[in-house]
Amino acid sequence: MTALDVPTPLGPARVHRAEPDTSPRGTLVLGHGAGGGVGSPDLVAVTGAACAAGWRVLRVEQPWRVAGKRIAPAPARLDEGWTAVLAHLRDDGALTGPLVFGGRSAGARVACRTAEASGAAGVLGLAFPLHPPGKPEKSRAAELLGVSVPLLVVQGETDAFGTPAEVAAVREGVVRAVPGDHALKKDPAAVAAAVAAWLGTLPA
Repeated sequence: MTALDVPTPLGPARVHRAEPDTSPRGTLVLGHGAGGGVGSPDLVAVTGAACAAGWRVLRVEQPWRVAGKRIAPAPARLDEGWTAVLAHLRDDGALTGPLVFGGRSAGARVACRTAEASGAAGVLGLAFPLHPPGKPEKSRAAELLGVSVPLLVVQGETDAFGTPAEVAAVREGVVRAVPGDHALKKDPAAVAAAVAAWLGTLPA
């Protein structure tokens, strides 16, 4: 596994690259949440499972995180940093095969918002924050509904940001429920297994 600093208009981002043992079947690009980095248990587990299934995995550490800041910027700034990284990776030839965007929480929202414009063949949302805790009226359903490519949402059964049932009410057939809450720390293996199975359904 290697790490590479990538320039963006918001400062350097960092890409953590993991390669499968064989020629990559495709590329999975993952973003982190607003409260943590690329070392969260679910992202680490998904990276291992995807690599084992033949996928190159690129975990993107956003510029604000690389700079040591504790508070994420506004969504538009997150998208700007993410798309700058994607452009760099595309120029370097790192985005081979089917391209899947994903991430946990805020990173999942970025993946949903940028998928169509950036040519993703699929979107993976880990702990998608459908609404702030206790505020279902502030829904981010439009971001899920805007995804026109295959979509998987892996959601903790007791996620205060939106239960699996709430996500299913927005997009039927895209959610997989796993034990735990928004952190997805209770059973990372279940998260990874759900992702690996879904990746196997995508066309090569």
